[in-house]
Amino acid sequence: MAELQSPRTDADWRSYYQRTGDRPPRPTLLFALDRFEKPGVAVDLGCGGGRDAVEMLRRGWRVWGVDQTVSAGEEVLARPDLPPDSEFQFIRGRFEDADWPTCDLLNSSFALPLCPPEGFARVWLRIERRLHSGGRFSGQLYGTKDSWSGREGMTFHTEPEVRALFAGWEIELFDEEGSDSTTPRGTPKHWHIWHVVARKP
Repeated sequence: MAELQSPRTDADWRSYYQRTGDRPPRPTLLFALDRFEKPGVAVDLGCGGGRDAVEMLRRGWRVWGVDQTVSAGEEVLARPDLPPDSEFQFIRGRFEDADWPTCDLLNSSFALPLCPPEGFARVWLRIERRLHSGGRFSGQLYGTKDSWSGREGMTFHTEPEVRALFAGWEIELFDEEGSDSTTPRGTPKHWHIWHVVARKP
């Protein structure tokens, strides 16, 4: 179940990170991590409060976190469960503008939908180019049946569009979620989410 409320200000995001920071890493990330023989370099697009980044660091990965808010990097580095001698680097910037290193794992949990349609193709091309052969993507995309579909500044995909993104990849996990819940602000919400883990050829 996704829980993102799509905050817009740095203060909103900081509050969101504090509300969700003690939640476990996402299942898609755990699924991907379990399929690597050894740790490598990971990029966490939309690292937020660090719930995924800390799990990667705990397993010995070197992690680059990318997020548009200053508070994201601060939250990760201030976590009490941050392993000693963690190799974590923070890049502040929007996905369309940020420049991250080549990597073995590209994780983006519930963050890519916040990329505007006019910038999504450029971000996806960078993901493809910066991910090593044999590397994996783990994360989520929002479907067109989501109640936020059509919201300005967000990108939504049909199933054929999602599969086209991963044409030629080995899809290791592909789940469609459709569910109803209430957001942290008490607003009824229908979620339509594609959960994906795929290995680049």
